[in-house]
Amino acid sequence: MKNKTSVLPQEGEVHPSRCPDNSAFKQQKLPAWKPQLTIATVLSTFFLTGAFCLSAGVCLILSANSVREIQIDYSDKCSDCSKLRENSSNWNKECHCSVNFTLKEDILGDVFMYYGLQNFYQNHRRYVISRSDAQLLGQKVNVQKSYCAPFTTYRNGTPMAPCGAIANSMFNDTIDLFYDSNSSVIQVPLLKTGNSWWTDKNVKFRNPKSYNLSSAFAGTARPPYWQKPVYLLDEEDERNNGYVNDDFIIWMRVSAFATFRNLYRRVSRIRQFADGLPAGNYTFHISYNFPVTKFKGRKHVILSTVVWSGGSNPFLGIAYVVSGTAATLTGFVITAIHLKLRKKKTYFQK
Repeated sequence: MKNKTSVLPQEGEVHPSRCPDNSAFKQQKLPAWKPQLTIATVLSTFFLTGAFCLSAGVCLILSANSVREIQIDYSDKCSDCSKLRENSSNWNKECHCSVNFTLKEDILGDVFMYYGLQNFYQNHRRYVISRSDAQLLGQKVNVQKSYCAPFTTYRNGTPMAPCGAIANSMFNDTIDLFYDSNSSVIQVPLLKTGNSWWTDKNVKFRNPKSYNLSSAFAGTARPPYWQKPVYLLDEEDERNNGYVNDDFIIWMRVSAFATFRNLYRRVSRIRQFADGLPAGNYTFHISYNFPVTKFKGRKHVILSTVVWSGGSNPFLGIAYVVSGTAATLTGFVITAIHLKLRKKKTYFQK
């Protein structure tokens, strides 16, 4: 038999200890706050939390209800244009429609214009990832190796700029607002810049570097559903053109729900509209390009003001009220249980 090496410790041999060092940290002897949960501290915590949440919830709900908002659905009123857009071969034919409405009272302050879509699901995984962030930063990339498929290149190999399903489905209706004064019809001045997040405009989106924008996108083509290339999104303002266009940036931030709204324009507070929108008759002039009938969707325009808590959305306030009510009711239940048990304890002691 072969000799086996002994694994037993030899006499006089010293082995390092596996015990943690005798320090306050490793022996868990650091000073710590160890509160004693008494009935007074528990009940006060629940009641104070409930009072805070209820107060905050009521304030948020009242704030949301103070928002002035008007919503106009133009899906049916522009039905002729909708039928025209059902046939994809009519993509180059213009179609216009008008929607009249009346403001009974002045809308004072800053007024924001939104476009809203209903039954448009942007939360599908394949849709959400169908973009190239490197391309949107102005970098030269091979879009065929990105997640943009099938909206990457045309059959002749020309890459799409921008690529992906999100960019291809960009909302492209043009909406103008007109005010019917006593003497004439005035177009309401609308601001199309300054509507996107600062981080998106200055960090996440960049145009390719070149001496002019058209040459920067040379060798690329617009997405299939677009009517014009990306470097012509805003021909009047070079700082709002290409990938840094506000409408494009806002659309690329997808929604988690099937019904959503995106900021489209802001009313410029000049001349007759220095204080907001005066009461009277108005008209939306719409250049209809975005079809919604195939997915049974709806389109609407929203004019709204904002308050310190945001727009007209009572969800956060309702959530606070529900949480505060639950905390307060829990406090009362604990109080009842405590009184019942204390009464039994007093009875048995007698």
